[in-house]
Amino acid sequence: MTEEPQDAIAPTDARSASELAESAADLRVALSRILRRLRAAHSSMEVTPSQGVVLSRLYRDGPATVAALARAENVRPQSMRVTLAALEERGLVSRSPHPTDQRQVLLSITDTAGQQLAAARSAKEDWLAQAMATELTRADQDALLTAIPLLQRLLEH
Repeated sequence: MTEEPQDAIAPTDARSASELAESAADLRVALSRILRRLRAAHSSMEVTPSQGVVLSRLYRDGPATVAALARAENVRPQSMRVTLAALEERGLVSRSPHPTDQRQVLLSITDTAGQQLAAARSAKEDWLAQAMATELTRADQDALLTAIPLLQRLLEH
């Protein structure tokens, strides 16, 4: 007799498809509203969402080629070049020679952009922490903290 993994959901515990669909819609709306509030918390960089994603990736992962960034973001290299050109024009991204392949260049976030991004992240996290502290009870905070790994797991799907 084989044992089911502990995290497997028994059919009797499963929610109905319609209940999950309704909850998914509610979750999408709530997450969208939170994201809008986070964007508004500090928007001094005034970049498009796609530019923000590229800056965040370069900040987090370090220098990368156009091709690597395009693959990571599931966009065409031509589209990534347009995004990077706009960032470079504003002094938020710089180019340097690739150390092993002279045909390629590495793109990096500039020091100024890194400082602006760090300030923006800090402002967003401050807003969220303040909202959690003032709008949620201790039990609500505990429930939200418990949900974080579950939301992260959904991202892996």
